Amino acid sequence: MKKNIFDLYLEKVKMLPLWAKQVLYVKLKEDMQKHNCAEFLDKFPDKLLALYSPILTFAGKDELLKKKAGLDANIYTFLKLCSADYTILDISLNMFLTMEETAKYFMFCIEQGYIEHPDSDEIFAMAGFISGKFKTGEYLQRNKTLSMMQVQDGLSEQKKIDSYGGKHLKILEVLDTMGLVKEEDYKIIFLLQEEAKKRFVIDYNLVPDAERGYNSEQEKESAEVEALKEENKKLKEKLVQLLQLVKKNV
Repeated sequence: MKKNIFDLYLEKVKMLPLWAKQVLYVKLKEDMQKHNCAEFLDKFPDKLLALYSPILTFAGKDELLKKKAGLDANIYTFLKLCSADYTILDISLNMFLTMEETAKYFMFCIEQGYIEHPDSDEIFAMAGFISGKFKTGEYLQRNKTLSMMQVQDGLSEQKKIDSYGGKHLKILEVLDTMGLVKEEDYKIIFLLQEEAKKRFVIDYNLVPDAERGYNSEQEKESAEVEALKEENKKLKEKLVQLLQLVKKNV
């Protein structure tokens, strides 16, 4: 099985001159601060959903081996990558999924008992929020920011405001006015939810050739031959198109 694609991509980035990496670091930090998540990343890098490696349960290993439930092929691919200790990020890249799609598989497998429930409340809450399973209030409850009673109070206050016929406020705005959370601190979760719908595909040409993790020299040579065949095919197609243009102009 291939090595983690994103790790290989990072190795390529790390090969940049130090002065270039310094500028890259500054620009990325500025962007993270702009979206109010720099502090969270500095304090809790271990609570990022994308860096979490799901752990198969006995039931998950058994289902992956026997496929008794007859699940969608993508579920078995997801479980296979979990068994290889892949992170959510690399599962997404290897399966060409959006983070939203990956989060849905993640939540499904937890519900079915195929993977262990994460120790981190934030990881579980974020997966549920990104997948669309949890709304804002439940997300804040699941990650232990608020209690169930506080969320219920917020929902009650929201209904009360709506009944007065005034401007409809989102639950986060209501909770902010109640002094329970700062809306500004949680705007990032909506950006994450929206960005999770985007597909992230790394160009394999950006991954160092020597690090692609072939199982043998023969497999590497075979892959190189296939790459040459594909390149040759594209050249032939361009040549045919060129000849057709020439004929039209004659």
